[in-house]
Amino acid sequence: MSSEEVFDKAMRILKKELSSEEFLMFLQTITPKSGDSVKELDEKTKNLTLDEFLKLVRKEEESG
Repeated sequence: MSSEEVFDKAMRILKKELSSEEFLMFLQTITPKSGDSVKELDEKTKNLTLDEFLKLVRKEEESG
């Protein structure tokens, strides 16, 4: 299984098991912190649906 497949599987599990708020809390926990990154993450994601947010996460993973 490739790392992308594992990532997709994990995202499906998280989407199924966590509310949008819980998912954001999870991402805040695993996101490297620099400055006020939690506030910045909240501001960038406050109007996104979970699907839109997952697309951004995948895009960031691909470019990272």
